[in-house]
Amino acid sequence: MTSVVLAGIVLFALFFLLIFFGVPIAISIGLSSLAAGAMLLPFDEILIVVSQQFVAGIDSFVLLSLVFFTLAGSIMNTGGIALRLINLAKLLAGRLPGSLAHTNVIGNTLFGALSGSAIASAATMGKIMAPMQKKEGYDPSYSAAVNVASAPAGLIIPPSGTPILYSVLSGGTSIGALFIAGYVPGILMSVLIMVTAYIVAKRKGYAVSEPIRFSQAAKVVLDAIPSLMLIVVVIGGISFGVFTATEGAAVAILYAVVLSLIYRSLKWKDIPVILRDTVMFSGVILLLIGASGAMSWILSYSKLPQMLSSGILDFSGNAAVLMLIIVLILLLVGTFMDIAPALLIFTPILLPVALEFGVDPVHFGTIMSMGLAIGTITPPVGTVLFIGSKVGNVTVEQMTKPLLLFYIPVFLAFLAVAYIPALSLWLPELMGVLNK
Repeated sequence: MTSVVLAGIVLFALFFLLIFFGVPIAISIGLSSLAAGAMLLPFDEILIVVSQQFVAGIDSFVLLSLVFFTLAGSIMNTGGIALRLINLAKLLAGRLPGSLAHTNVIGNTLFGALSGSAIASAATMGKIMAPMQKKEGYDPSYSAAVNVASAPAGLIIPPSGTPILYSVLSGGTSIGALFIAGYVPGILMSVLIMVTAYIVAKRKGYAVSEPIRFSQAAKVVLDAIPSLMLIVVVIGGISFGVFTATEGAAVAILYAVVLSLIYRSLKWKDIPVILRDTVMFSGVILLLIGASGAMSWILSYSKLPQMLSSGILDFSGNAAVLMLIIVLILLLVGTFMDIAPALLIFTPILLPVALEFGVDPVHFGTIMSMGLAIGTITPPVGTVLFIGSKVGNVTVEQMTKPLLLFYIPVFLAFLAVAYIPALSLWLPELMGVLNK
């Protein structure tokens, strides 16, 4: 057994062993990289290399956009935006059977797209929608399942941190193109969930909301327009080159602050909490990125990704089979690992395979974003699964049966995005940002 193969075994075996014993992921990545590197270079050299790569991993102007979008999302979570979006969602879904379930799906899609957080979306929508649905006679476990299943749409539809991180890891894939590529897949997933909710509502006889007057509808739309304009301003500005992703994130902060002040929902006492949450979340992500910089160097030095990629390619020369393998790997990884570390570890391994059989890097970024987002609603590590259970006042076990039904449209949407590149690439191509 060569030292390279042995180093690879040590790297992954020690990493998963440390994770199993509850060691924080960033520390697990750093220690396993150090141990594997010591098998390839003298310890004093590898210690210097790991330290240098740790710093180099986070020395990126683009990563500031991750911090800024996180701050903008935190401001929006407390800025009075959710209720206005829910009112718009109720208006859009009002005449459909089981309209409150559809309202939840649309609300998660809109609010998740603005906040960039599936957890915040599920928590906010669940707190508001669960009591309303219970009052209308909905099964609480079904209501919680709808909320959980639709929450990941916010991770797929921009602005979101996942495309930014993928852009850095993939060597500079256009963030504007990645952002635009997420719209059709995210909306497709939401629509398929709504189709399933429609069928359930017809079978169970869930009510249709009362019609509202035109004047009320106009007020709801006008109230929601300023919030929705955030997407137009930020994503449009990034896509058409008016400003960079980092500058766009700064614009998002300014827009969110001004909007929250207009709504008079942002108070001085909220600011320290918002800043604390942003620093804590960003610190965790940046620590992971720094540690993964060391792991990436080890992988690159040992040529392990090339070996693993060759192994996957040797397994089959059929592009459809290889795509299915990647889909299954992402779904499996998502069940036990959070999005950021999974992206950091598996992008260098799977991206060369995808490129080898002709997958566009923007399309592959969408596949990774969607596959790992689904992992947030699957056990055993699905964070959204447990948040949705808590705000819905049901146990995960009670929610399992109705949620299994909603896994069907979620997985169908994922397979469609994986096997039909146009779903990801059509809109960026149309807007002329695909090759920028």
